[in-house]
Amino acid sequence: MVDYRHLNAMTTQNGMLQFSQLQTPDPGSGYTLDDNARALIVALNREDGYELAGCYATYLYRSQRSNSWANFELNGQFSSSFDSEDSVGRALLACSLGTTSHWPEIRKICIDMMVRNLPRTFDFSSPRAIAYTLLGLCKGEIPVFPEKLLHMISLLSNRLINLYQSKHDNGWFWFEDYLTYSNGILPQALFAAYSTNGDKKTLKVGHDSLNFLNGILFRDGYLNIIGNKGWYSKGGHIPLFDQQPVDAASIYFACMEAYASIGNREYLDLAKLAHAWYRGVNVHSLSLYNAETGGCFDSLTEDGVNLNQGAESTLSLILCDLHAEKNMQVLTESECSS
Repeated sequence: MVDYRHLNAMTTQNGMLQFSQLQTPDPGSGYTLDDNARALIVALNREDGYELAGCYATYLYRSQRSNSWANFELNGQFSSSFDSEDSVGRALLACSLGTTSHWPEIRKICIDMMVRNLPRTFDFSSPRAIAYTLLGLCKGEIPVFPEKLLHMISLLSNRLINLYQSKHDNGWFWFEDYLTYSNGILPQALFAAYSTNGDKKTLKVGHDSLNFLNGILFRDGYLNIIGNKGWYSKGGHIPLFDQQPVDAASIYFACMEAYASIGNREYLDLAKLAHAWYRGVNVHSLSLYNAETGGCFDSLTEDGVNLNQGAESTLSLILCDLHAEKNMQVLTESECSS
């Protein structure tokens, strides 16, 4: 059963707070576009999520600036200091999913934000921002003619493919010269695009890059996330810590997207391992889920876990739990056939 207690505690009338001190929400940490975009996706998937969806969607709406979105708010003041294309991409993904909502008010505000902000995405340089937007176009109900939608999907897919072709070689099948955070979104978006337009080149790059990523992450029979202490540069070593929960969600969703796209059961098995990382199938055999609060610890560290339970980590766990709960029959069938 999905546990929403800490999400509810972290949510004010303004939106979802960014950080907590241990399990206590920290109002001084402010609010971010990133977190409220993820929170909106959670609310859209809750049967009782209407009021929360309205809260998070309103935060996104208020965060819009004249030509973009602001990523950080504290004490009612928006700051551009932490703005990023990636945060805008996440907001667009959330809004895209909101266009499918059965709540008319939520659907309308999300469509309004999509129409206003989608044009700037074609100037993105960040691969993740491109991928978030591409995934949103494949999953939403964007108010454009089907031919134009397919053109936009093809355009963004080709942007990622071109990045891949400029960086990969015989031993490196990736879009950049390094692997950092939320890597799974890149192949995930390509698998989603292939499911939409059937382009075989898109499938090949998605398939090759995800297999490359999985070969790095799944070592010793469980998920070993690339640590954020230096990340992993081509030709370098793979840091083991700190492992961040958002990255477990990223690879879970990439593998589930690949399974949905081409039906390879290996992807389903790897998705289950990624999900199990949260509850102790990891290098320390420690659960990141706090059963006392419903929160998720912020990272797996060299010494154990970071006991703070911020929005990003908690939302990543909830998003995985929600998806796994909705796909329980598929996951159970996999166990029975293995």
